[in-house]
Amino acid sequence: MLCAGVTTFVATVPYHRDWFDLWVYYDAVRHWTGAEGGVRGAGLYDYRVPGQVYGFTYPPFAALCVLPLSLLSWPVALTAGIVANLGALALILRRLAEPVIRRHGLDRWTSYTLILCMLALLEPVYDSISFGQVNLLLLALVLTDARLLSTGSRWAGIGIGLAAAVKLTPAIFIGYLVVTRRRRAAGTAVTVAVGATLLAFLLAPGASYAYWTSALWDTSRIGDLSYVSNQSWQGVLARLAAPHEPERLWWALGVLAIVGLWAYRVDKARAAGDIRGGIALTGAAACLVSPVTWVHHLVWLLPALAILADRALEPPRRGGPLTVAVGVYVMLCSYVVWLWRYDASGIDGFIGANAFVWTALALLLTLPLRSPDQEFRALSGGPVRPVPEPRAAVEATP
Repeated sequence: MLCAGVTTFVATVPYHRDWFDLWVYYDAVRHWTGAEGGVRGAGLYDYRVPGQVYGFTYPPFAALCVLPLSLLSWPVALTAGIVANLGALALILRRLAEPVIRRHGLDRWTSYTLILCMLALLEPVYDSISFGQVNLLLLALVLTDARLLSTGSRWAGIGIGLAAAVKLTPAIFIGYLVVTRRRRAAGTAVTVAVGATLLAFLLAPGASYAYWTSALWDTSRIGDLSYVSNQSWQGVLARLAAPHEPERLWWALGVLAIVGLWAYRVDKARAAGDIRGGIALTGAAACLVSPVTWVHHLVWLLPALAILADRALEPPRRGGPLTVAVGVYVMLCSYVVWLWRYDASGIDGFIGANAFVWTALALLLTLPLRSPDQEFRALSGGPVRPVPEPRAAVEATP
């Protein structure tokens, strides 16, 4: 109980980020419902935080999901946001930690308590909760789909589709389903994402038109791309070019290279039957290719961190894997990029201000892949029956 209380306090102290993003969601939908035309009008994307450039940046379906908050007072809405994020964190903890705990015969409750405290110290997790962000909820949806994939469930794809409808970045996980030849799950994800988007068009036509034709392309709504919190490939280029705009060609070439590397490694994970590894690689790639990856978006690296911890605990416990796992964990706890908040110039700035970018890239390049699908199902508490291989892979087998 003491550890749970300490963890909750550390992760939710209001003065850290002042629930800024949750307030934007809350105030934007209240502005929307009170504007001319109500939810059928375009007022959602006219909203700006007073005195700032920030507004609602997600698709209209996301606004419909948070619309019930507009019926609540701010303290009640804030409480609901905290409970939702902590619930998502609990689900993430179960999905990522349970296989590792079972695999190595660790005491469950002691392990959960220690891991929860460790998660609370991770800057992406800490920031996600204290900003009131949605990324933990989206990661929970994706990991739920990973669990369904591992059991061969017909419902696999729904979580990824919903996550992609709420925010565009998780759409890369649909790409994961395509690359790994999981056609039914990919079709389900696309159907859910498109269906949710069309529902938003039906219920909120004005906001939908405004988003897809204007707000989506207006980067000024997001903030300064060269800001040190932007730990994506685009952020690296923006800091190098500041105060000028970076060349889009370099961004496109970098994204193509990252996507090519991601597809290659995900295909290797598919061949090994490693769903955990494929999901972790896709999370790292999502952080790199998204035009904006604020530090709190780096919760997508948690699956990779779980794999590193799993490898570090494997006997014989050599120093190398343990050093890597501890190093990545400490890096994500370090707040190191903020040392270059005001000046990211020079070699030190290129390395230090982009430290999380290099971490994500290193994970994409070197994350170990060898845990088979069947083992993951057994450790997750699911049935051990084999999932049918993609037809193309079966036909290619001599």
